[in-house]
Amino acid sequence: MKKVALGCDPNAAELKETIKATLEELGHEWEDFGSEDPIYANVAFDVAESVAAGKFDRGILVCGTGVGMSIAANKVPGVSAALCSDVYSTERSIKSNNCSIMTMGAFTTGKELAKALVKTWMDAEYTPGGRSEPKIQRIVDYDREHNA
Repeated sequence: MKKVALGCDPNAAELKETIKATLEELGHEWEDFGSEDPIYANVAFDVAESVAAGKFDRGILVCGTGVGMSIAANKVPGVSAALCSDVYSTERSIKSNNCSIMTMGAFTTGKELAKALVKTWMDAEYTPGGRSEPKIQRIVDYDREHNA
């Protein structure tokens, strides 16, 4: 069981409810960081900071396209967010890149696809020491060097 921080803008409130139900079906806990703020960056920062602080295992953010949430979440040191729009990339965001936050677009992702993406993402695990390790470490090092 993982603990997940959720947030969205007003455009994505309905899809967030689908995500909550999917997480519950999969046996994960979640906390809702809201959906009322039209400035999506505010909820993205709140979710990303909570994930970076270790209060949550992962985060899921949704806006109209998922792009803005991804950009905003990636501004928080210690977080890596990926826009997830297909099953393969969603799985690789964890397995190859050890992402801590997934983002999706409510205008671009249907309900059934969102369920499949959440399941794929929550089932995926990163295994340290693989061929992606040096690539990920370079990103982590750069983040530390430039955001310390």
